Amino acid sequence: MIADLKPYPEYRESGLPWLGKVPEHWKQRRTKFLFRERVQKGFPEEPMLAATQSKGVVRKEEYGSRTVTATKDLHLLKLVEQGDYVISLRSFEGGIEVAHSRGIISPAYTVLAPQKEASNGYYTHFFKSPNFIRSLTLFVTGIREGQNIDYERLSRAYLPFPPPDEQAAIVHFLGWANGQLEKAIRAKLKVIVLLNEQKQAIIHCAVTRGLDPSVPLKPSGISWLGDIPEHWELRRVKQVSRILRGKFSHRPRNDASLYDGSYPFIQTGAVAKASKFITSHNQTLNEKGLAVSKLFPSGTLVMTIAANIGDVAILTFEACFPDSIVGFVPSSAADRDYLYMVFLCMKPELLREAPVNTQGNLNVERIGGMWMPFPPLPEQLEIAVGIDRDILPITTAISRFEREIELLREYRTRLVADVVTGKLDVREAAVQLPDEIHEPELNDADKSLSEGDEEYGDLLEPIAEELDV
Repeated sequence: MIADLKPYPEYRESGLPWLGKVPEHWKQRRTKFLFRERVQKGFPEEPMLAATQSKGVVRKEEYGSRTVTATKDLHLLKLVEQGDYVISLRSFEGGIEVAHSRGIISPAYTVLAPQKEASNGYYTHFFKSPNFIRSLTLFVTGIREGQNIDYERLSRAYLPFPPPDEQAAIVHFLGWANGQLEKAIRAKLKVIVLLNEQKQAIIHCAVTRGLDPSVPLKPSGISWLGDIPEHWELRRVKQVSRILRGKFSHRPRNDASLYDGSYPFIQTGAVAKASKFITSHNQTLNEKGLAVSKLFPSGTLVMTIAANIGDVAILTFEACFPDSIVGFVPSSAADRDYLYMVFLCMKPELLREAPVNTQGNLNVERIGGMWMPFPPLPEQLEIAVGIDRDILPITTAISRFEREIELLREYRTRLVADVVTGKLDVREAAVQLPDEIHEPELNDADKSLSEGDEEYGDLLEPIAEELDV
């Protein structure tokens, strides 16, 4: 059905460079006639909301994000009603997100309340089209992460306005199409989950038992380790490596005068996304930024101790990072790649060590005091090489599935953009669809791998600091 879609019979120029031609019969309306800005504050009893790039604006506890415990100034946060739209920051790369719950959100966000003509869901899809997202830079105030939408400018901008019945057809069709594509994506995600479980089992067996299944074993006395080879030792992490905490002492962290220099700066998200090695960066510090941070050498083993706790990766270039990341420099008796594998297996223990009364953050002392298996150095090297060899087919398969998912998501983005801007006519196709379309709920495995489910935490940290929340 999707492959059979055709353009509209007649088009006209919209007069908007980012939009181009639109169907002849479509109208255009100024934003202020479709959305008014909601600036209400003073609702401290309402739940905190989180802006996400794939599930919209939801309650923090529903999204599963780390909780920021507010101590004061909640009355400064903006009210969001269910069905409102919230403009995401980070250069607006996520577009405008729809709110699924009533609550409060940082004052750094712009909240748009839809009027009756804009409340049927068409703009939920339209606001995610790449060309529109890029157009938002025309309406910004501020610089870098401090950017926000100037509603007065945006209110004068024109938006496409298809006939209401056609908007309904677009919403109906995209609900079905997104459901079909999501099913295909989730099927591949579930395979990735199984492959990762298999990969983790191989790593765990190798770092706790070694490569020789006939070697005599002894009790380790450590619950997550169980029995280990008799000739292995137990060492604390601090005995086999130096642990160096990252640094970024300046507040606010989004001070533009610190950025756009020659020193790579990574945050927790880069560690979480790395398969093993961090090979790229999208943020840099200048000399002023370097003065409030610290540069770590290429090859440093890094671990996140806040937000996504226990994720590990290896730097392939010199880089700075904040105190939510720690670096490990192995001793002469320890192999870096073996430590990396051990840390992968220790993640559940790291999560259990994280105290709930400090937002789940770990500290260097807790990590340094944890026990780990420690074979002789030559055996560490053999284990690291053996693991890489054994998991290579699995890693290759995971990469292939991830690429297929990436292509499906790119196709979905393009399809949505073409439909909401009138490049494809879905009126006839929508008529052939069932009246009700139900999208399946995400399960835990889907959530852990779902696209773009990244709360704008790095951006909100400086805001939280300024509000003391």
